[in-house]
Amino acid sequence: MNIDPRVYQALMLPEQALDKGGLEIMRLGIIDDELYVSALPAFKDVGQWGEVLGEVARRLAAVYAAQPGAPNVRDLTITIAEAFVADFGARPVRSVTKKTTKKKTAPKAAKKFIEKSVKKIARKKR
Repeated sequence: MNIDPRVYQALMLPEQALDKGGLEIMRLGIIDDELYVSALPAFKDVGQWGEVLGEVARRLAAVYAAQPGAPNVRDLTITIAEAFVADFGARPVRSVTKKTTKKKTAPKAAKKFIEKSVKKIARKKR
C-alpha cells in the first residue's frame, strides 16, 4: 500500500461489479481527517437509505469480526448501531463491552433500529 498522503487510496471494485455491472450509489473518503461523501439520489423513498446503511453496518461488523481476537458480528453490529443513533442524539441502549454491561435508556426509534439489526443477523445465520 502506498503511504504517500498525496495519493488517494481507493478501494478495488467488487469482483461481482466487474462481472455483472451495477451502479455505485455512494463513495466515502477521508481527506485530512474530514469525511467526504459522494452519493446518487438512488431511491424514490429516501427512507430506503436507512435500510442500505443498516446493511452496510452489518457488513462492516463482519469485516471487523474476521480480524484475529475481535468480538463477534452481533456485538460489533450493536456497537456500530449504537454509535450511529448516538450521532443523532440518542443515548445507547446498552454497552456490549466486557468491561461493563450497564444498561442505559434510549428513544424507542433507536432501540427498534438496533433490535431490527440484531434480528436480521440472526435470520441470516439460520
